[in-house]
Amino acid sequence: MSRVVVTGAAGMLGTALVERFVRDGRQVIGLDLVPSAASHPDVEWIEGDIRDPAAVDKAVRGADLVVHSATALPTYAEHEIRSINVDGARSLLTRCRDADVPRVVHLSSAAVYGVPKTVPTPEEHPPEPCDPYSRSKAAAEQVVAEFRAAGMVIPALRAKTFVGPGRLGLFAMLFEWADEGHHFPMLGGGDVRSQMLDVDDLVDAVVAAADHPDDNAVNNAFNIAATEFRTLRQDFQSVLDAAGHGKRVVALPTAPTVAVLKTLSRTGLSPVYGRLLQKLQVDSYVSTERAAEVLGFRPRYSNREALLRTFAWWREHSRSRSAPTGRTSRAPWKQGALALGKVLF
Repeated sequence: MSRVVVTGAAGMLGTALVERFVRDGRQVIGLDLVPSAASHPDVEWIEGDIRDPAAVDKAVRGADLVVHSATALPTYAEHEIRSINVDGARSLLTRCRDADVPRVVHLSSAAVYGVPKTVPTPEEHPPEPCDPYSRSKAAAEQVVAEFRAAGMVIPALRAKTFVGPGRLGLFAMLFEWADEGHHFPMLGGGDVRSQMLDVDDLVDAVVAAADHPDDNAVNNAFNIAATEFRTLRQDFQSVLDAAGHGKRVVALPTAPTVAVLKTLSRTGLSPVYGRLLQKLQVDSYVSTERAAEVLGFRPRYSNREALLRTFAWWREHSRSRSAPTGRTSRAPWKQGALALGKVLF
């Protein structure tokens, strides 16, 4: 597979994928709405929307592999989320089918399970989406299933929340508070177990799904996540310890805090969206046995190591602390009213 198309190529994951495929000696075509932050002689850049037939046709023509990592985020408006994640997937797969692309790796999300009652959650667990983002990811997988039934090979990777160099989003709040010497408040003290994932491990999984020699074996859904993880309190505490100020994770009473955060979210004064509030209250981790057996997936990093790698990158790149806030995982999200909490913690 020498000619590889990466959608969402300017994003955090897209950038990591482009860099990996270039290192592997492949010809890379990056498709994104925004220009690339870096140039490389082996990368052809196409500025365009995955819902634009002309841009997608140009990108996938003659491709040996397409990796679909373009996505809306949970903080987008509901109509945007569905348009990008569902309509975008259908548009892309239609053009890939017409261009006879041999394989498409679809980046899905463990969000399709909603907030499952069964942990670890296997791939056989029925989707139980609970918000616009998770519903869009589940609907996009239904689109994938339609094209699989028509003969396409489309492995879908259900990734947990991933971190690594370049990741900001809501994690920038943890890093900023830790670096400035504040305690970090968490619902109930963060005594729930929740998997994350290092972006390099996710890239490894994408490459494994791309290169697997058996179309039938790989034409399935796979959970991708760290296999070593502790409670959120323990993993977040490792960041506070690395900051060196002797600060701690502080427990907040769950019921009143949830009520306040829901109100702030509805008024646009907090970036903490509904499904995240639910995830912070229950154990959330998936089974990765299928990925291990079929793809040979063996993550290199634990939750703690992935967070510390990201925090170290954040501290080395001081510009990330003053970068304009935005709507992508590469920009720090606005803390809104939560920033006032620094006075208390």
